[in-house]
Amino acid sequence: MQHPFALRSFAPSPASLALAGSVRRDGDHLSLRYRLKDPEGLVLVPPASAAPRRCYDLWTSTCFEFFLAEPGAEPYWEVNLAPNGDWNLFRLSGYRQGLAPEPEIDALPFVVERAGGGLDLMVTLDLGALPLAGRPLELAVTAVVELRDGEVLYWALAHPGEQADFHWREGFGLRV
Repeated sequence: MQHPFALRSFAPSPASLALAGSVRRDGDHLSLRYRLKDPEGLVLVPPASAAPRRCYDLWTSTCFEFFLAEPGAEPYWEVNLAPNGDWNLFRLSGYRQGLAPEPEIDALPFVVERAGGGLDLMVTLDLGALPLAGRPLELAVTAVVELRDGEVLYWALAHPGEQADFHWREGFGLRV
């Protein structure tokens, strides 16, 4: 079953920007598609990397992210996908605790298509490589969007706190 989503910015954002997409789970494969609409070219999008690789601190600039966990379990995973092709997948033992690269995943290919007025990003994660295979999941779908003027906007399905914090489990509102 496909689950469409629309993200909202924590702070006011330019009216022309929109972030939406869909999540689909087929057995142990979780697919996400993001669609960034940016008809005015306000978003800072780095050029494609010739050799995409696992990188740290991708969330300091434009980065599409999602968080997943088994309902009721403390450990969770954070996926970071930069539109230049760089990526990372972290495992956390609890809220912002024990952040470490997930050793079971050594590559996470995804597709970025830049089209007039925005971009699409598509990724499929094999849950069989994680201890999540065959289990129900809760997700937080998020993005960090850096504007060309340097402003950084935080987008999510929900912002349950008084500040933008993608790690709050109350924000893991999508069930698949």
